[in-house]
Amino acid sequence: MQAIILAAGMGKRLGEFTRNNTKCMVEVNGTKLIDRLLGQLNRLNLNRIVIVIGYEGEKLKTYLSAKYSNIDIEYVNNPIYDKTNNIYSLALAKEQLQADDTLLIESDLIFDDGMFELLLNNPTPNLALVAKYETWMDGTMVKIDDDNNIVNFVPKAAFKYSDVDSYYKTVNIYKFSKEFSRNKYVPFLEAYSKAVGNNEYYENVLRIISFLNSHDLKALPITNEKWYEIDDKQDLDIAEAIFADKKDIIRKYYGRFGGFWRFPKMLDFCYLVNPYFRQSNIIDEMEANFRTLVAEYPSGMKVNTLLASKCWGVKEEYIIPGNGAAELIKALMEVLPGTLGVIRPTFEEYPNRRNKEDLVTFVPHNNEYRYSSQDLMTFFEKNHADNILLINPDNPSGNFIPKDDILNLAKWCEKEGVRLVVDESFVDFSENWEHNSLLNNDILEKYPHLVVMKSISKSYGVPGLRLGIMCAADTALIQQLKKSVSIWNINSFAEFFMQIYTKYEKDYKKACEKFIMERNDFEAKLRKIRFLRVMPSQANYFLVEILPPFTANSIVLTMLKQFNILTRDCSDKAGLDGKQYMRIAVRSHEDNAKLIEGLEMINTER
Repeated sequence: MQAIILAAGMGKRLGEFTRNNTKCMVEVNGTKLIDRLLGQLNRLNLNRIVIVIGYEGEKLKTYLSAKYSNIDIEYVNNPIYDKTNNIYSLALAKEQLQADDTLLIESDLIFDDGMFELLLNNPTPNLALVAKYETWMDGTMVKIDDDNNIVNFVPKAAFKYSDVDSYYKTVNIYKFSKEFSRNKYVPFLEAYSKAVGNNEYYENVLRIISFLNSHDLKALPITNEKWYEIDDKQDLDIAEAIFADKKDIIRKYYGRFGGFWRFPKMLDFCYLVNPYFRQSNIIDEMEANFRTLVAEYPSGMKVNTLLASKCWGVKEEYIIPGNGAAELIKALMEVLPGTLGVIRPTFEEYPNRRNKEDLVTFVPHNNEYRYSSQDLMTFFEKNHADNILLINPDNPSGNFIPKDDILNLAKWCEKEGVRLVVDESFVDFSENWEHNSLLNNDILEKYPHLVVMKSISKSYGVPGLRLGIMCAADTALIQQLKKSVSIWNINSFAEFFMQIYTKYEKDYKKACEKFIMERNDFEAKLRKIRFLRVMPSQANYFLVEILPPFTANSIVLTMLKQFNILTRDCSDKAGLDGKQYMRIAVRSHEDNAKLIEGLEMINTER
């Protein structure tokens, strides 16, 4: 068995990373792709390794010759790499291809060490590793039958989104027998190149062979093995997260702040959204209007204020919609004068927008981080703050103050001349949630120092829309903030969501009730895990203490590496007592079951 590596391409889409080097010299987490690949191949006891070089080929050759003198490496040069594609590179190595059974590999791949063993341990002589189609994949697809015969290669020009359920992506790692190469592949390669030219892809030859219904080449679908094809900077960034080592992997995921749809097999138990409302037909209606919405400008602030007023029952002059609550939080924190009272641990987006010396911090001194409105009034009566921030339910503790008690706090703030900012982004997850919101004209008018913030992303399960609202009867404040944000701060999809939402209010109520039932079930199961101490919560997450001998970091790493589940280590969050804590989101019943299964496996290992 031999290996042939195609490494002649220029990798232009990688920009500065390939300005002076070929693609396989690009580093992922400090290791060059070619070093990782040769290390994997060196363990296979191959007869030789053939590398087709081109762009910056001599530099690659010099590097490998100095570092791998113990490996039998042969080089084939493609002098016109900038005018040809990989079909020509492989054609240049056709003599070598016919000399032995071959592993054919493209050099811009990164993959788990066991991938080659999948091919070598399979008795089928001609195999293509394939992976079920996912949205990040680009390039040649295949269709396979029930016996894993490849019945068609689908080039990019023939790709149809309506057929994605039947597509597999070629991993670009193949095993060819020398008989197949001699009798089928090379003869067709020569004929195809002569007829069509050299600016093509070698998979096109395999496509022709598949049309003969010869079943010479079978597919070997991978399952949980990790791999990535690195064509551009984004691919490199994602690959560095997928293949990060233990000391960096959590930082690389947390630092993305979302976008985890790029990792479709991963379950995200960090981000906090309603898993059930997006199952409503509201998403179907949005999908049906996608082409119109993406092609049209959204309305300006006047129309979107009207829509927000309609959806949440607050006067237009009292409400401002935002590009997510984050936009409104930033705008509000920049205009509020004086000091800001905060309760910690909490959602840090607000205090992060203020100077540290302007913060007046209350920390509840109990082991479940519970506090009441009376606790806040007692503390801030002695420790004055010009503005008080209350996240209700709080994040990450899940602490919840009933509505009547918040109104008592609002009354106290009015008397003291203190601005009260209540973020009720999670209030729709609370018991009796329909009666817990402060989004009411009478309440806002009675307490003009009250500001209510709400992230629509979380409770409505649509974070991709970037939608939030802020309400207050202080019309001067609302007008000031409206002038500070862009006239088109809401995109067309968020606007359309507000336009049609009221048709689906019953669906939303059902989703919230279903969620509360699921949270209760999930909490009962979490409490059975012996190394978790679970805090009560009225939100869509639980703060849990990780008990010895485990640490939060060890649990987070194990869940990610072994089960592809991302959870949140909160141990270093301001206001916590230095012990080990995690915040675990509540997802759907099926997803929660997978998390519980992983935790139970860890539970039984010790």
